[in-house]
Amino acid sequence: CDICGKRFAEKKNLKKHQMVHTGEKPFSCDVCGTRFREQGNLKRHQRIHTGDRPFSCDLCGTRFIQKAGLMEHQRIHTGEKPFCCDVCGTRFRRKGHLSRHQRIHTGEKPFSCDFCGTRFTQRGDLTTHQRIHTGEKPFSCDVCGTRFRQKGDLKSHQRIHTGEKPFSCDVCGFRFSNRGNLKSHQRIHTVIVAQPVCGASQLKQKGHLKTHQKIQTEEKQFRCDVCGTRFRRQDNLKLHQRIHTGEKPFSCDVCQTSFGLRENLKRHQRIHTGKKPFSCDVCGIRFTEKGSLKLHQTVHTGDKPFSCDICGKRFAEKKNLKKHQMVHTGEKPFSCDVCGTRFREQGNLKRHQRIHTGDRPFSCDLCGSRFIQRAGLVEHQRIHTGEKPFCCDVCGTRFRRKGHLSRHQRIHTGEKPFSCDFCGTRFIHRGDLTNHQRIHTGEKPFSCDVCGTRFRQKAGLKSHQRIHTGEKPFSCDVCGIRFSDKRHLKTHQTIHTGEKPFCCDVCGTSFRLKSDLKTHQRIHTGEKPFSCDLCGSRFSNRGNLKSHQRIHTGEKPFSCDVCGSRFTQQSSEKKNLRQHEKSHTGEKPHSCDICGKRYTEKKNLRQHEKSHTGEKPHSCDICGKRFKEQRILKAHHIVHTGEKPFSCDVCGSAFRRKGDLTRHQRIHTGEKPFSCGVCGLSYSEKAHLDIHRRIHTGEKPFRCDVCGTGFRHEGYMKIHQRIHTGERPFSCDVCGKKFIEIGALNKHKRVHTGEKPFLCNLCGTR
Repeated sequence: CDICGKRFAEKKNLKKHQMVHTGEKPFSCDVCGTRFREQGNLKRHQRIHTGDRPFSCDLCGTRFIQKAGLMEHQRIHTGEKPFCCDVCGTRFRRKGHLSRHQRIHTGEKPFSCDFCGTRFTQRGDLTTHQRIHTGEKPFSCDVCGTRFRQKGDLKSHQRIHTGEKPFSCDVCGFRFSNRGNLKSHQRIHTVIVAQPVCGASQLKQKGHLKTHQKIQTEEKQFRCDVCGTRFRRQDNLKLHQRIHTGEKPFSCDVCQTSFGLRENLKRHQRIHTGKKPFSCDVCGIRFTEKGSLKLHQTVHTGDKPFSCDICGKRFAEKKNLKKHQMVHTGEKPFSCDVCGTRFREQGNLKRHQRIHTGDRPFSCDLCGSRFIQRAGLVEHQRIHTGEKPFCCDVCGTRFRRKGHLSRHQRIHTGEKPFSCDFCGTRFIHRGDLTNHQRIHTGEKPFSCDVCGTRFRQKAGLKSHQRIHTGEKPFSCDVCGIRFSDKRHLKTHQTIHTGEKPFCCDVCGTSFRLKSDLKTHQRIHTGEKPFSCDLCGSRFSNRGNLKSHQRIHTGEKPFSCDVCGSRFTQQSSEKKNLRQHEKSHTGEKPHSCDICGKRYTEKKNLRQHEKSHTGEKPHSCDICGKRFKEQRILKAHHIVHTGEKPFSCDVCGSAFRRKGDLTRHQRIHTGEKPFSCGVCGLSYSEKAHLDIHRRIHTGEKPFRCDVCGTGFRHEGYMKIHQRIHTGERPFSCDVCGKKFIEIGALNKHKRVHTGEKPFLCNLCGTR
């Protein structure tokens, strides 16, 4: 070559080479316009567009665009590595891999960053590095949209969603989603022994060893005049002296808080900006401080390099080990001047003193709530952000607090670390143990301010206080009935679910409540432990005894909150408060197994069930007609006598039944005594209210036998069934056209009459 002097065996190779100097690329791709020096390179490139892969592996069937690609691939099967490093003897399948490797020995870094000048041995490393400057994150997660600079980081992140943990520890079998986390974890099993500088230390990570050796070998020549602490660097001494002088030269522009160190100011300002610059590569959680990130990462790596000499417990941080060791020594060097309480840490003392001073220096920017501790603020802010950084490895449930996660994990491990000294019963939570022990001690520390009743648990007091306040915070999703106690709601909900978890061993009858089962079992045993002092009658149930005693006393202690009516019993088969309340709430807990129709009282359900069995035990002496109920037979007798004993004072209309007269009189009075608890609409008849309520409940008790469509009203179902039967009972007098319902006929008649009853308020068009 005339330009560079390189020599070739063949003239054609020289010609190809000269194009490097001239820049000539005579062969162009028709699809994308890319140009090439050789026709062969163009042909290979065009296979990208055509999808043609003519070279196939005989062993696994993988196909390739170029023969060179196939040859490289086949070396995977043969294990051949033809390219060998002259320096260390390492072998490679590809020449390019060898070239990159040799740069380790030569120190060559041919790829330089235009932004900061950092040099790299591989072009790919440079490309990845430059994204730090450009902010480019070209790899995006399909599930949550988080973006990454490197494809490897994306793959590692995606394992959060898939749950895949492909890297396992050979020693203990613990699995990791990330190879780096596995390597950090494996250091738990291996120990790097320090050179005998101090003759004592063993450390698990090489970085820790280097830091330790530096501490042992370097001289601390700068000494504080006040306390005698020594430092290796003068600037560290200056920073330390601000503790004694109280100097805080760095102040926050937002809240004016001052700091001794610039770094502390920067960390503080992130509270106002919300900036969290440190992100976990594994799970994506972000942190305001690098130290918090490092501590968090030990969750993934399991790395705990510091161990206690006494109990062997391991810690991720040395400061946590020091704190822990005070548990064994009992040392509490910091004492409160006000109450004398002692603490292991100065920070805990400072936080405690805020109880006496009332100081709450940490404020939430969103709602203004103030806190004694920063940790309290951080936990509180997660309510607004929805952040739940603590995740259960077993079931994936997330928590805002680490303590909540620890308690939750005991469900999986079965651990019950808290034991009762009286009876040995064990508990998952300390609070549960404390509550339990009050059964033995009789302690009831929570007292009602209104009536003085005392309770073992705060929750019991809160529930009791709702009796005085009338508060009912727990509502049923199905029927809307409200309760003052969550347990009462759960019991009520079994009405809708039909669940009866308590079963009698003798006859198999099931019950919703355990207490109902116990009462029922006395039927089999004949036990009647409760007796009346006045008449000697005995009862299997204390409630029945109390109800019975009201016959003697005349007491009616149960009053309706809505209308004030009073009752001797709260609930029984007889007339009582619970049955009466259903007239206001519309509750119908008893349902027919055959058609699903619901009733407020069980006796009404029993009467209804006769409609399915066909049972009609009551017959008329005159015409022989039979009836399901005695009262219906009595009403029927009036048909034969023609008697209408009930007459209207206003218009003189006469009625066979008093109920018919009452309903009629509402036409004159306009009274609508039955109102909907949901929307407030009122009705003159209860049956109309019942139909209306189904709009809110979604109940559709009437079902079409043909297609199964449900309806709120029986009349609507009958109209619908005409679609199947083809019946059209309503016909037009003018043209004879027939209709399924009368409303459709009335609309049709307007075609003939020209009537337009609907008027637009804006333009007057009819």
